[in-house]
Amino acid sequence: MESVKVYAPASVANVGCGYDTMGFAIDSVGEELILSKRTDSLLMIKETVGAALSSDPEQNVATIAIKALLNALNSDQGFDVSIIKHFKPGSGLGSSASSAAGAVFAANELLGTPFSKTELLPFALEGEAFASGCYHADNVAPSLLGGFQVIRGYDPLDFFEVKVSSDLKVLIVFPDVQVKTIESKGLLPKEVSILTARNQWANTAALVQALNTNDMALLKRAIEDHIAEPVRKSFIPLYSDVKSIAEKSGSVGFNISGSGPSMFSFFSDDSGPKKMACEVKSLYENAGFHFKIYTSKIDTKGCKVIV
Repeated sequence: MESVKVYAPASVANVGCGYDTMGFAIDSVGEELILSKRTDSLLMIKETVGAALSSDPEQNVATIAIKALLNALNSDQGFDVSIIKHFKPGSGLGSSASSAAGAVFAANELLGTPFSKTELLPFALEGEAFASGCYHADNVAPSLLGGFQVIRGYDPLDFFEVKVSSDLKVLIVFPDVQVKTIESKGLLPKEVSILTARNQWANTAALVQALNTNDMALLKRAIEDHIAEPVRKSFIPLYSDVKSIAEKSGSVGFNISGSGPSMFSFFSDDSGPKKMACEVKSLYENAGFHFKIYTSKIDTKGCKVIV
């Protein structure tokens, strides 16, 4: 192939208690990337649609990730890269991660798939690290591989997938303000007490168990964040009101998506998301805020080639 078009899903990271260790892909929104081989060794950002992204290959997460892949192969193949965003950077839905994941997946396809999908993760991480200032795979892994991914460690990289019921629904609420991951991370406490750490560890274990056993009552209790949510919620318009609406609508787990401002809410039925969406729509319209609402399931495929 000389050219390929791929789709990379957006993702929800942290999932409440799993800061930098958990994330899942969503099937209702993402981005498309088109890669074409060049006759030279240049990496060029040909076009960006839907967001103002850097055209400098040294400053764009997609080309940074591709360069890491090419270096591992000792390849001097060049590419033209086009990025079509269907959600905003800074929304808390893994914009940089989907670009990095989609880019290395597409490049790997054009190079004859020298790496498995799983083996592409370290290269995608290079792009994500540039955007956020540190290595974290809780957005990149689900965007690349799909599903609900847990990152056990980074040195060496160690991760696994938690199987999630196909009946689990997700409602994403995005109030249209931008929160940059690198800035949001700087707000977090540098130290936490043993009591806070204990509660957080307990919740992460409970979350994995709840998903494995499809225990919705436990899931709701587990998605509680003692570290990031208390700091970050003040930057999200009407956060407490949206959380209250989620609970009244039958949510089985609500929290901030990544660094925010997007929020996610789990449901085990179809009526809850509809009820919540209607009330949140009224809330933000009355307050004069622009917003978007996505209803989704967990995407199980990750990056894929599209026609």
